[in-house]
Amino acid sequence: MNEKKHKVTVEIFGETYCLKSDVKLEKVIAIAAEVDSRMKTIAQKNLRLSPGKVAVLAALNIAEAYLDLEQNYKQLIRMVEEEK
Repeated sequence: MNEKKHKVTVEIFGETYCLKSDVKLEKVIAIAAEVDSRMKTIAQKNLRLSPGKVAVLAALNIAEAYLDLEQNYKQLIRMVEEEK
């Protein structure tokens, strides 16, 4: 990832963030949109939660999805290795 760093402004849950990243612009925007979407979904279902708690719940949901994907990936790798 030796690409040039660029700045992008995104909005997540009503807050504006100026980010600097060497990740492709489209990917940064997609990541921010995913976080925003998850936070809005949680907030709509739990109207009395503070923004901080909404953020923590979104982080937990994202971490769960990541760990599930990681576990599935490892299982697939094992299956491929067994087929060799």
